[in-house]
Amino acid sequence: MHPAQQDNPIAMVDRIASIVNFVADQREPVSVSEVARRTGLPKSTVSRIVHSLIPHGLLEFQDEGIVLGLRFFELGEQASRPRSLRRLTYAHMEGLRRVTGQTVHLAVLDLIHVVYIEILRSRNTPALPSRVGGRVPAHATAVGKAILAFSPPEVTEKLIEGGLEKVGPRTITDSDALRAALWKIRANGVAVEVEESGRGAACVAAPILVGEGKEPIAAISVSGLAGELDLQACGRALRDATAALRRQAVSLPRSGRTM
Repeated sequence: MHPAQQDNPIAMVDRIASIVNFVADQREPVSVSEVARRTGLPKSTVSRIVHSLIPHGLLEFQDEGIVLGLRFFELGEQASRPRSLRRLTYAHMEGLRRVTGQTVHLAVLDLIHVVYIEILRSRNTPALPSRVGGRVPAHATAVGKAILAFSPPEVTEKLIEGGLEKVGPRTITDSDALRAALWKIRANGVAVEVEESGRGAACVAAPILVGEGKEPIAAISVSGLAGELDLQACGRALRDATAALRRQAVSLPRSGRTM
């Protein structure tokens, strides 16, 4: 790497993130050499960053290897809303997976993206690129459109101002088309996307609404292969599941920025 690039704050953040993310994905302590090999960073760079993060409690040495530090777990404990949502929706998500035989996602809106906070994968569904903690532009997903349709108009307008990125072959990139799609979702109660988030994928989603104003705090989706997913049956199952969750609204955490 060129010396000027090494001093770039963004490049430094990228290197720190790649190290922390790799360590977080490991079940056992991992060596500096292994981190360097898997991230593609020089061993000296990894060693320097690791030793700078240890005093802050973000990483620590354990059994001659590196693990996440206590500070990350403390921060995780502060993320009460995603944890509460997972706990309160898990049984309904499991029921949806059992009834549909497909993969079920739980996601929240964070500015212009959706963030997946729980995924129950099905053996009947081919591997999907989604992952817990993963972000996707909201307008390109069924879960995102389900939340946007019931959010204040300014939320969608802010997203549109930033441009509608093309993610899949059929992503909606026209602002008027997106507004029309959201109006239809609000009328139907469910959102559908076919190859908008990725080639060959289809998804049906419904929002989890709370309060008198029917405020969307998250959305649940059922995902599978385009052409094979029964969109109508999945829509009915999702309406039943989210209606049951709405009856538990007093226990669900209120909205606000999630992440």
